[in-house]
Amino acid sequence: MLPILVTCTLLILMFTLLPLWRHPHWFIRGMDFPRLQFMLFAAALLIAHLLLLDRDTISAQVLIFATMVCLVWQLWWILPFTFLWRKEVKASSDSSPEKQLSILTSNVFTPNRNAAALIDLVKRHKPDVLVTLESDQWWQDQLDVLETDMPYSVKCPLDNLYGMHVYSRLPLDEQKVCYFVEQGVPSIHVSLTLRTGDKVRAHFLHPAPPSPTENVESTERDAELVIVARSVAKSDQPVIVTGDLNDVAWSATTRLFRKISGLLDPRVGRGAFNTFHVGYLFARWPLDHLFHSSHFTLRDIQRLPSIDSDHFPLLTRLSFTSPQGSNQEGIKADAEERDWSKEITEQQNVSKNDVPTPAE
Repeated sequence: MLPILVTCTLLILMFTLLPLWRHPHWFIRGMDFPRLQFMLFAAALLIAHLLLLDRDTISAQVLIFATMVCLVWQLWWILPFTFLWRKEVKASSDSSPEKQLSILTSNVFTPNRNAAALIDLVKRHKPDVLVTLESDQWWQDQLDVLETDMPYSVKCPLDNLYGMHVYSRLPLDEQKVCYFVEQGVPSIHVSLTLRTGDKVRAHFLHPAPPSPTENVESTERDAELVIVARSVAKSDQPVIVTGDLNDVAWSATTRLFRKISGLLDPRVGRGAFNTFHVGYLFARWPLDHLFHSSHFTLRDIQRLPSIDSDHFPLLTRLSFTSPQGSNQEGIKADAEERDWSKEITEQQNVSKNDVPTPAE
């Protein structure tokens, strides 16, 4: 039994230590994803150590200590996305209709042909903005029926899994479709006018993931996130960034995005809201995100039912409560992290100046 326990301990040590190395290879960056699974594995292994080993021996004490450190480390990354953590975004008490902003984000999965399910969700929940990812010309043809109630739109149909559409009840100005890092991987940037007349900078993103079938390294994804983060960091305007970021909420890169941008994550203290993968209950991660500036507080955030995609839709309802919401504060970047963000962008030869600044 001891060789098996030693092998399992070495495995959990590898799973825990490798992500500390900031190498962008997909295998290493991919270890950010299953931290919950690694935590559960470490917990089960720790119980096995306590039950099966002679705790008076040095070897057993080393195995128990190493496993316990791994368990605590994995838990540290996940704990903010539970009810045990302090909420980063305050709950809104303002129900004024003119101050509400609701956004439904849905990666539709291009081969999926159940557009009726998404249209039904839109009609039922009546979001102010619908953002679709992986939407091609077929999806555009189906969703154009929404233009009766959502007359403002930005359309970028593609058949490469990176098409993107925005439909809105609220005016969209200064519309730009950009390809920051990779051809064929767009992002959309608009000025969104709230019912109060206030202008919001809105950035809709879907960078390509690090994987053996797409980008071997995460540098393309990371660079897109970082330049948007650096662009909005100094903005005094209300800001929304949303989309399928192909990264989990608790990864080092998403954490860097939050630190550099200064934007808030409404999931902190409320739950992970895992949106991918629909088909695997024990392998789900929060890949679809919405971050916002301190001008907003939260009315509600919920994962909606499946539309036969591999992602669940995500619905977020915000209240524009500036300046009341302005005393909210996210996490801060240190000098070393700022240097890391610059290194990421320099590797891809991109800059925050590449990012449109609508509503500025």
